[in-house]
Amino acid sequence: MRRRAGRAGKYLGLCCYLVFLGFPLLWLVSVSLKGERELASIHPRLIPRHFVWDNYRVALVDQGLARSALNSLQTALGATIIVVLIAVPAAYALTRLRSAVRTGTTVWILLSQVFPTILIIIPVFLILKDLHLLNSLGGLTLVYVVWTLPFALWMVMGYLRNLPRELEEAAAVDGAGRLRIIVSVVLPLLAPGVVAAAMFTFISAWNEFFFALVLIQDSDKRTISLTLANYVGAEGLIRLGPLAAGAVLATIPSLVFFAFLQRRLTSGLLAGAVKG
Repeated sequence: MRRRAGRAGKYLGLCCYLVFLGFPLLWLVSVSLKGERELASIHPRLIPRHFVWDNYRVALVDQGLARSALNSLQTALGATIIVVLIAVPAAYALTRLRSAVRTGTTVWILLSQVFPTILIIIPVFLILKDLHLLNSLGGLTLVYVVWTLPFALWMVMGYLRNLPRELEEAAAVDGAGRLRIIVSVVLPLLAPGVVAAAMFTFISAWNEFFFALVLIQDSDKRTISLTLANYVGAEGLIRLGPLAAGAVLATIPSLVFFAFLQRRLTSGLLAGAVKG
């Protein structure tokens, strides 16, 4: 009886936690389906009295959210691919190979995470201007790579430290070279770390606002975060319905990306790989 009661309490607590996490998203969807009159009501309801689908049309067509979403998708996917391609071999070199630059690189990673972003925006602006990458999605992608690479590299290094060296030594005894060991032994076991780094990079680049605000001037190159900011008028007036609809649409790519990769975020991949 006590065991059943304890299990029921755990499930109840889990349900409450899920409601706590999901309620803001549910309320956002509710707001996106309400008209201006209902949004101005002093007695808000979770379920709208009248569903106003026109908010999504305004967000997609009138505000150009679809174009901005494609720009954000291009920069986020580009940054994610480049970061993963750099972080995996760099993390392996820093974790497995002894080098004089190992300590300096580790210090650089830590310092880059505590350095205020606002202090580097002017040097970044001038560098991109000299490289003729200002006001371009390619330049913004490059900035996102530099911005997210240190933490992604740190994440992959953390996963690599937990991989037993015995597996690599056994592959070396069988005659496998360094590249073969990385591709056939390390990468399959490192998949959760690579996926976690990819998810961090994608979501960070997708939601980023400050760099895009400073480095992008053309309206056809705006990212989705800049387009959502345009819902606030010059006098602080907010078109709440279209803004909520745009925010709902902006969360879909991140949810799809997470759903596509979450199967790789599993634990226990090394269970039984090494027996004593």
